[in-house]
Amino acid sequence: MTRVIKGLFHELEARLVISKWRWPIIMALLAWPAATLRLGMWSTTQPVETALYGLAIVSAAFLLTWCAEAAERDVPRTLAIAGLALIAVLPEYAVDMLFAFKAGKDPAYASFATANMTGGNRLLVGIGWTMVVGIFVFRTKQNVLKLAEAHRVEVGILAIATVYSLVIPLRGGITLFDAAFLIGLFGVYVYLAARGAPEEESDIIGPAEVIANLPTRQRRTLLIAMFLYAGAAILIGAEPFAEGLITTGVDFGIDEFQLVQWVAPLASEFPEFLVAGLLAWRFRADAALGALVSSKVNQWTLLIGTLPIAYAISSGTLNPLPTDTRQAEEMMLTAAQSLLAVVLLINLRMTLWEGGVLLVLFLAQFLTPHSIVPRGAFSAMYFAFAGAFLVRQIFEMRPFAGRWPVSASMERDAEDST
Repeated sequence: MTRVIKGLFHELEARLVISKWRWPIIMALLAWPAATLRLGMWSTTQPVETALYGLAIVSAAFLLTWCAEAAERDVPRTLAIAGLALIAVLPEYAVDMLFAFKAGKDPAYASFATANMTGGNRLLVGIGWTMVVGIFVFRTKQNVLKLAEAHRVEVGILAIATVYSLVIPLRGGITLFDAAFLIGLFGVYVYLAARGAPEEESDIIGPAEVIANLPTRQRRTLLIAMFLYAGAAILIGAEPFAEGLITTGVDFGIDEFQLVQWVAPLASEFPEFLVAGLLAWRFRADAALGALVSSKVNQWTLLIGTLPIAYAISSGTLNPLPTDTRQAEEMMLTAAQSLLAVVLLINLRMTLWEGGVLLVLFLAQFLTPHSIVPRGAFSAMYFAFAGAFLVRQIFEMRPFAGRWPVSASMERDAEDST
């Protein structure tokens, strides 16, 4: 009888362990079809291969996202959010840098590098940010989502990067000077985020919670193992996935530029969107939007900055990564969207109305073919809305700092005078 009870107990314990770890196990296994394909163990049609390699990248993105979330147990939350945003977009970095590297040998790939970068940035703001605001309003019945003071760093760095990015499309290429400035700006961001004081331990959801609750040594060992495993999955899938998108577009008569611009970023950023949505659903919309803002900072500084470096290494020159007229228009449109996003967050808050403006403008340019309405027209719309909202911000006396900096002595003098 005792043996039977012990057996049932061990069986129940095993099922509980499997239940807790089923999603990390599933995501880890989803990378194996791509691995066996890459090793030549079997073959299939090009579209199926592309889908399987994309699936490996998505599974790796999930694993990386859980790793970064669990790291909140070991580092200040602001830095953890920055790390989450950086790690979560590593798959997109891999695909984009691959295109930039190939462009050094074949100039035709240069357009794909900018396509992937601009598409990822616009998806992040147009879909990711607005999704969090929408979930927040639905769950809380409040109309204004407020960001914590700690997020001033992200908004400030994003504002600098956005203003700088407005001149990049006018030069006909992304230069190594741009790389130095933007990567340096990202370094400043990480430094400022690392100086943030640790905050109260926040709730972590799903598989990240299971990982975070492990003993310290086990947790850190597992995080390293998961990071390496996900990195290997990205290395296996990035190149054939990128090439497969182009080949699939040619085979089916689809504009390969559009496939690279929207399908690849959507695949790599879907896990991050899902995590942000779950955080917002669990009444942590501030953390969700903060993580997506940090992702925008990463993509608008470090991602852009690495492209000309990859191109220079491949080409063996110091020439800029070239951009033609269409790519320059796409970059200007992305910069214009970024400017509107910064203006809306300049007071560390976003309303349902403001999120709706971002969503409508994104859907308008997403659903309208390039051949019907030039990207420049949509850029002008973003600039017009940015100007209008900036005037409103100033009129309502809600500057970026929340209030103008006033010293304690000045405050006391003002109180005495009254």
